[in-house]
Amino acid sequence: MAKRDYYEILGVSREASAEDIKKAYRKLAMQYHPDRNQGDATAEEKFKEVAEAYEVLSAADKRERYDRFGHDGVKGGGGGYDFGHVDLAEALRIFMEEGFGFGSIFGGEGRTRRQPRGRDLQATLQMGLEDIATGIHKKLRIAKFIRCQTCSGSGHQQGSEPVTCSTCQGHGKVRQVSQSIFGRFENITTCPQCRGDGKIITNPCPTCRGEGITKGEETIEVDIPAGVMTGNYLTVQGKGNAGPKGGPNGDLIVVIQEKEHPVFVRHENDLVYEHYASFPDLALGTEAEIPTIALEEDGAELPLEDLNRYQKVQIQIPPGTQPGKVFRLRGK
Repeated sequence: MAKRDYYEILGVSREASAEDIKKAYRKLAMQYHPDRNQGDATAEEKFKEVAEAYEVLSAADKRERYDRFGHDGVKGGGGGYDFGHVDLAEALRIFMEEGFGFGSIFGGEGRTRRQPRGRDLQATLQMGLEDIATGIHKKLRIAKFIRCQTCSGSGHQQGSEPVTCSTCQGHGKVRQVSQSIFGRFENITTCPQCRGDGKIITNPCPTCRGEGITKGEETIEVDIPAGVMTGNYLTVQGKGNAGPKGGPNGDLIVVIQEKEHPVFVRHENDLVYEHYASFPDLALGTEAEIPTIALEEDGAELPLEDLNRYQKVQIQIPPGTQPGKVFRLRGK
């Protein structure tokens, strides 16, 4: 199969400047990069093809040979260079060496690296049936990592600035290339020098020791809706641990745990109350006073097990009622 023209591959004219060629390569390489097209074999082939074209047209001597002799001018033999079989590792090398790697794949070249997000926090909130029935506004005192007040979360002393990591050139990652009998292998890992930050703090804050966060507490207000159950949770965005070195906060996850009640038993969204009646009352019928979850005006001051705490409703137990009979009081 005949090879495509390199200028055609990059979508530029033969009179294109070096800058135009670089811009065209960058656009296509970003479009077909494997990280953006995982599992797409066609995109991978396109990525290798544009790398091959750029490697020739970006070098003045190779471009001159290509302009004079076409693909034969850059083939192996006679001092030529063979670009007929650029593999993925080689295409990635070209991409990295042009300064388009790491953060620029998803963040854009020259864009500031985002600091890592703080960890999420989980807090358990125990609730009684009265609060579950009505919902509640609650203030929670949470121990967490907060932004350092001394350095405002930057991690460095005032008047100083972090320097670009010389190991990764500010990318936060390094490329390791190894060669074996099976071919060339490339591995991209977190930079060991800056731990992925891309910057080195030379004058760390004495309070947080360069981390940008310290231990602290915060009072957080949450609204718990009525009807929650054990295991339900509420996510409060941005109220988790502060992120290191100015990174965004994690979330607070409030997990509901229902307290056992001495009077009522919950069954999904229903409350069950066991009323004890004598044999004569069951045989002859009677009127019974049944507590509800609603409180009397001064009921909140009484203990949970005190039936005087709760508002009552009257029900009729008809003659001949058997033990275990269920009476349903809707809306109560």
